[in-house]
Amino acid sequence: MNQYSDSDVNGRVSAYDFGDDWIHIEFSDGVVYEYTYASAGAHYIEMMKRLAKAGVALNEFIDMHVKHKYSRRVR
Repeated sequence: MNQYSDSDVNGRVSAYDFGDDWIHIEFSDGVVYEYTYASAGAHYIEMMKRLAKAGVALNEFIDMHVKHKYSRRVR
């Protein structure tokens, strides 16, 4: 997992990892969710990858667009 660094100290996202058609998001409580093209849509997954790499507004994006569109809880 890659450390997610956002200047928002209240952000819940702590780490991420991704492949061609998925992204794993680890939250500050240690829970990891997998979002996929099939569960959330390719456009949203690609946007999440860009935000994760940039360290900008990923938590807000998840809350607004894909909060319950994960494919599974990884841990």
